[in-house]
Amino acid sequence: MENRIRHWREEAGWSQGELARRLGVSRQTINAVETDKYDPSLPLALRMAKLFGVAVPDLFIDDWEPDA
Repeated sequence: MENRIRHWREEAGWSQGELARRLGVSRQTINAVETDKYDPSLPLALRMAKLFGVAVPDLFIDDWEPDA
């Protein structure tokens, strides 16, 4: 799953550390999410979306399609 966390973070002018502070997680967590090494929990994804003022699908791009 691809994500756009870095895009939205940079758009806000925040460092990884600042985003981590605002979300109550470690900077390492933000780095792992941005580099696709870690998929955040649903509560964290929802907090990210709320913080950036966007929908979760605007943060995480999932190309999966169900079989017909």
